[in-house]
Amino acid sequence: MDISNFIIMKHELLLTLATLILLIAEIAMNDKKRIIPFAIILFGLHTIYGFFGNLEGEIFGGMYQNSALIILMKNILNIGVFIILLQASTWLLKEENKARISEFFILLFSTLIGMNFMISSGDFLMFYLGLELATIPMAALVAYNTHDAKSSESALKLIMSAAFSSAVMLFGVSLMYGQFGSLYFADLLAVDMSAPVTILAFIMFISGLAFKISLVPFHFWTADVYEGAPTNVTSYLSVISKGAAIFIFSILLFTVFKSLVSVWSDILYILAVLTMTIGNLFAIRQSNIKRFLAFSSVAQAGFILLGLLGTNELGMATVIYFVLIYVFTNLAAFGVVASVENATNKVEISDYDGLYHTNPNMSLLMMMALFSLAGIPPLAGFFGKFFLFTAAAQNGYFWLILIAVINVTISLYYYLMVVKAMFINKNDNPISRIENNLYTKASFIICLVGIFVLGFYSSIFEYINSVSIGL
Repeated sequence: MDISNFIIMKHELLLTLATLILLIAEIAMNDKKRIIPFAIILFGLHTIYGFFGNLEGEIFGGMYQNSALIILMKNILNIGVFIILLQASTWLLKEENKARISEFFILLFSTLIGMNFMISSGDFLMFYLGLELATIPMAALVAYNTHDAKSSESALKLIMSAAFSSAVMLFGVSLMYGQFGSLYFADLLAVDMSAPVTILAFIMFISGLAFKISLVPFHFWTADVYEGAPTNVTSYLSVISKGAAIFIFSILLFTVFKSLVSVWSDILYILAVLTMTIGNLFAIRQSNIKRFLAFSSVAQAGFILLGLLGTNELGMATVIYFVLIYVFTNLAAFGVVASVENATNKVEISDYDGLYHTNPNMSLLMMMALFSLAGIPPLAGFFGKFFLFTAAAQNGYFWLILIAVINVTISLYYYLMVVKAMFINKNDNPISRIENNLYTKASFIICLVGIFVLGFYSSIFEYINSVSIGL
């Protein structure tokens, strides 16, 4: 193996280099505020370059692998992170954060490196190393607001739940290693997985990964952590962390555990019903906007399972397509929440009463994001859910689709509650007009374009579908 082989790891190496450059910039720059545009430009260049000059293959004896599908997944995550960096600029300039701006970017890049390794893993050891590399810096990000007890409490809850889920997952992996003597995905493709101990190992593994995706009943940590973490970190947890877990989950289901499709399709059926329904019912009860979006993201994870039940290339394509739409849609909603919280420290849904009269642009963006999450045409979320339903219908899951449609109706009700607050509810003292900086405005424009364009530009789904065929 020569130095050219390491170009296969381009995404991880460039992120590592960017992290080292930020460490040097922390020492060299006296004005720490200059780190923000520097880091955003640095990651923007990384995001653009991620679409060019990629090589496919595997290294380290198959522990690390790269393909067109994996590259696409990493690029989707890069786009989401870039939007989050733009939205975080205002929050980082607050007085309590000015002394540790670079730490935010370094921790964020570090956890993204772990997610990239996780997606590119060729065996369960690399998968677990990537998972832990992503989780530990994430806990530090959740605890970033050292002056806020809720932030520290949320980090502790995240660490405890992550430790428990990792233990359950590792127990399942150890059972598979004891059964087959190998952790490599390629070796496990050729073995008989019908033995009861293998099915038990799979159930343990899927239970551990379900914590990361916030599938019911493994979702209890989600709302508390989302509420206590800084809002821009919450958006990272909701979109990037969940997206990476869904990506590797789908890869493993369609490759390593393909022979167990009769087992995991029944499990996913139950998880989908529980996750959609409980996520929606709990979202109705929330008064805090961050907890509201937390349970909304739980419900959206249930819809994603419909695509996985497609059990074919179309199912994989619909999942990736939906996550891409989810990136723009959810980050638009969280961007508005972060902007309001940074300016006023208000996070209750009732605080949004009359927001349209003082902040019409942000109110319209929030409405578009919520309607897209609800799946209302002609926004991109409608097409995402339509393709998920189509993938499930191909395998005859018509009752599940009926339950999903009922849950879409429920979700429309509670999304409209927020829209009603902004546009209809009276408020004698609404939130004052908020002046966002150029970075935040740019993120809103990117999200708005994504919400409208992704549904109508069919070439995007066609490309994702063509790449998924090569899985």
